[in-house]
Amino acid sequence: MTLQPALCLPSGVILPVAQSRRYTMTLLRVAGLLAMIAMQCLITATTNESWIVDTNTLNQIGHEYGDDARKRVITWNTLLQEGKDLADDKKIVLVNHFFNQLRFVSDMEHWGTEDYWATPLEFLGSNGGDCEDFAIAKYFSLRELGVPVERLRLTYVRALNPNPVSQAHMVLAYYSATDAEPLVLDNLIDDIRPASQRPDLVPVYSFNGDGLWLAKERGRGRLVGASDRLSRWTELVGRMASRNQR
Repeated sequence: MTLQPALCLPSGVILPVAQSRRYTMTLLRVAGLLAMIAMQCLITATTNESWIVDTNTLNQIGHEYGDDARKRVITWNTLLQEGKDLADDKKIVLVNHFFNQLRFVSDMEHWGTEDYWATPLEFLGSNGGDCEDFAIAKYFSLRELGVPVERLRLTYVRALNPNPVSQAHMVLAYYSATDAEPLVLDNLIDDIRPASQRPDLVPVYSFNGDGLWLAKERGRGRLVGASDRLSRWTELVGRMASRNQR
């Protein structure tokens, strides 16, 4: 299968636009049937912890990935320390631009598996990842910068461009208020645009550390459960907590 240079294909999912309704329901069934791992307390605790990198972790990154990786993490660490006093609109621009400089690479090429959700440190250390990795790194960075969890949603969408088929893709949505139209942070383009200005993206479902939502057009959607229904999310947060404790 040939991958587009900057387009994410989690688990190799490629479906024609005509099958969008079936595709949406399939994703929701998969989300509902994913392993119900009892980690909600862990998720709540770890997403409230500080992710600013300590010296031991920094040295470990340098040992695993090399000096360039260590420098990338230092730059990220500085961003997290110096960006806390900025307004949210400045924070999302800063974080989006920083991570969009990293390279897109498929999970199979990068990690040897079809679908792997990297931690921000793995993403920075290895200098690459797919769309989930971009969105996840932006999410946790903005949480560290003080953006409330209710303003952020990791959102699965169908990307209609550049190919004439719809492809599964993940972005980060930012809500400035409860009833606000979300802004889309995407690795496909550098501009942060309102969802209404991204007709190439069709939302499917979204989640954060608090819950899982069925997308409703381009609004917030309907709450359908806790985010620990997503096994890859719970596994990711567990790895982050484990590394943070070493």
